[in-house]
Amino acid sequence: MSLSKLENNLLLFFQEHRGKSFKANDLASQFNYQGSKNYKKLVKALAFLEHIGEIEMVGQGNFRVAQNNNKLVGTFRANAKGFGFISVDPEKPDYFLPPGKVGQAMDGDTVEIRVLREVDPQTGKGSEAEVVRVVERAMDQVVGEFVAFNQDQRQDTGYIGYLIPRLDSGQSLRMMVDSKGLHPVTGSICLAEITQYPSPDNPGTLVGLITKEIGHKDQPGVDILEILYQFGIPNEFPEDVLEQIKEFPDVIDPAQVQGRHDLRDQLIITIDGASAKDLDDAISLEKNSDGSYELGVHIADVSHYVQKGSPIDQEAYQRGTSVYLTDRVVPMLPQKLSNGLCSLNPKEDRLTITCQMTINTQGKVTAFDIYLSVINSSYRMTYRDVNEILAGDAKLRQDYQEIVPMLEDMAALHKILEKMRLKRGALNFDTKEAEIIVDEEGQPQDIVVRQRQTGERMIESFMLAANETVAGYFMAKQLPMVYRIHEQPDEEKMLRFAEFASSLGVPLGGHAATIKPKQLQETLKKVQGQDFESVLAMIMLRSMQQAKYSIEPLGHYGLATKEYTHFTSPIRRYPDLMVHRLIHFYLARPSKKEIYQETSYLAGAADQASKMERRAVDAERETDALKKAEFMADKIGQQFPGHIASVTSFGMFVELANTVEGLISLDKLSDDYYQFIPSHYMLVGERTSNVFKIGQKVVIEVEKVDISQRQIDFKLVDYESQKADQAALDLAQGQKRLGRRPKQNTSGNHHKPGKSATTSKGRAKNKAKANQGKPKFAKSGQAKGKPKTKQKVRKNKTAKFSKSFKMTKRGK
Repeated sequence: MSLSKLENNLLLFFQEHRGKSFKANDLASQFNYQGSKNYKKLVKALAFLEHIGEIEMVGQGNFRVAQNNNKLVGTFRANAKGFGFISVDPEKPDYFLPPGKVGQAMDGDTVEIRVLREVDPQTGKGSEAEVVRVVERAMDQVVGEFVAFNQDQRQDTGYIGYLIPRLDSGQSLRMMVDSKGLHPVTGSICLAEITQYPSPDNPGTLVGLITKEIGHKDQPGVDILEILYQFGIPNEFPEDVLEQIKEFPDVIDPAQVQGRHDLRDQLIITIDGASAKDLDDAISLEKNSDGSYELGVHIADVSHYVQKGSPIDQEAYQRGTSVYLTDRVVPMLPQKLSNGLCSLNPKEDRLTITCQMTINTQGKVTAFDIYLSVINSSYRMTYRDVNEILAGDAKLRQDYQEIVPMLEDMAALHKILEKMRLKRGALNFDTKEAEIIVDEEGQPQDIVVRQRQTGERMIESFMLAANETVAGYFMAKQLPMVYRIHEQPDEEKMLRFAEFASSLGVPLGGHAATIKPKQLQETLKKVQGQDFESVLAMIMLRSMQQAKYSIEPLGHYGLATKEYTHFTSPIRRYPDLMVHRLIHFYLARPSKKEIYQETSYLAGAADQASKMERRAVDAERETDALKKAEFMADKIGQQFPGHIASVTSFGMFVELANTVEGLISLDKLSDDYYQFIPSHYMLVGERTSNVFKIGQKVVIEVEKVDISQRQIDFKLVDYESQKADQAALDLAQGQKRLGRRPKQNTSGNHHKPGKSATTSKGRAKNKAKANQGKPKFAKSGQAKGKPKTKQKVRKNKTAKFSKSFKMTKRGK
């Protein structure tokens, strides 16, 4: 069904004012459709909407949205397998759209749906809906690889070729390319404007024209540029920003120091990763005679240079954050600021905002001050050198003897702060972080796991303390502010986590709707050192809400604090820049009217920053997936140990030691039918009672790598044998059958359907046969013995992999 522009606007208006009714005359004024001719068009549109059941007439000529049309408007999220979900209300479960019910919707579109089956209030599942129409398109351009038509194909179709769009959702769409735009060669990565969207006559097909050639797919660096364009991340600064940046000096003007606390004679240092160039935080520390500490956190005063409403500020607002993509950084601010004038480089005067804190031996901030300052950093330290100094490296301790006592005091204060956070219930999800090492052309050479040591952790502790202190100050003053919030976990997700924890024999205390972080922390403590500790922590992390920015001080659940903001990274995060701007503003003691006028934009800016943060995370994740696929491309046929990281209804993802993940599709598990138990993240074999669950050790073979789709497929070679207990078998009853029918036994000893194979004795016999010769895993997780499956474990290749994927200690 296609609506006219007027009909569509009317319907949106009614839906936004659900429950209210309007007269035709009022609507004519609202939509500027007065006058005889226009009024007739309006009445005709209202009559049509009433005819199709979208609106209804009530009382004396009043119209309102139909109360029983069972239609809703929400955001569509596509899945590569043809189904999707509709998010209508963030407080309610999503609606499921099965394949064939998504209409012509594309990922991110605002769509109207008809609810076919409501959500089961007991489980939060079981809903079903279909797309009625697309209300608003989310995309007007796409990025993809161009394939040129030959002369005959051009004549037959009227197009010069087609584009294979790169869509984050994995939706299978193709764009026919019009001749009006650029004419690239096959293999070019291009940006294309959409001129026609999918329709019932041409489902899954777009039409558009090429507006920009990014480069050929085989050119070094084009793959990363493609991702930037895919997510709409600008990689160049506009002309007005470049012109403004020319006005900035290379060094600070002495006049700018006036009115600031002069800290240039203090011992102040920066500690960061070796490759970091945007140094926005520096530290000073002194120990008092009573055992307390004077901690100074000095942050680059970016707001002094980036004035509100300026071209640079507007560009930073749109970007929201710097984006880190393997071999490059896409900065929020031009390099003259991010790496130069604002970066706290050693032996250079720099304008800063200081949060000075007195912290007692229990980790409590007993006094603090926030003020404008100027510093001159004495040392530019790396995490690696700091960690080596603290570990006792004699040469480094001699080279940096002036700051060794300060570094040791920093480590001691960090332990105090960490103990304080843990005592109040802060959660510590120390997940593995991969570092992808690439050559000059961007080709991955190795993947190592970063090890966070004392140097990284103590800087984190100091930044957390400063962020809490600044937030607490403005909360106490009840002044408008931007906060970093992390809300209470969703009750439904927490119930699922509790069920999973119980399946491991770890009961969860408290109520799902009001559970405290301290209770979750205690749960993690119970399993400390056990094989499934990391599994439980991972599922707990997945059950958390997503952190975001808000003007409401709703607290940070994961840190177990009511007071938190982002103050410490204004070079790379726009919210921190806003916080600095507010500090400047409030130091001038504004009136209530001035405060209202100055802070009215904060809510929209906080929402924008949250969206841009998610965009950056998605782009970084996509880049990692691309480089990991490239790294594994020449390893097809090789076998490696790993563990099951996730179990779904369509297969299981296996993570290797270097964090690379691949999918073992269910259609590759041909030995049995498998039931998926969502509450346990488990697959259970119907006949064999074999279990596949998160954390289970396996040996896989790399079967296929699709770099363009960022997909890695594994096949199962061997696994740590586990059997379902009675509780899991009971849960599996009635679950959806998955996988393929087992192959016929041609030995002549097969069971006839319905006979002994289905009896308890027959099942036991089958289990015994299935387990015959199956290797057992040693405590180290390495496979022993010969697997019964046809794909044998080649120990030499596994050993080679283990060596090449050794874990190394690298600074952040």
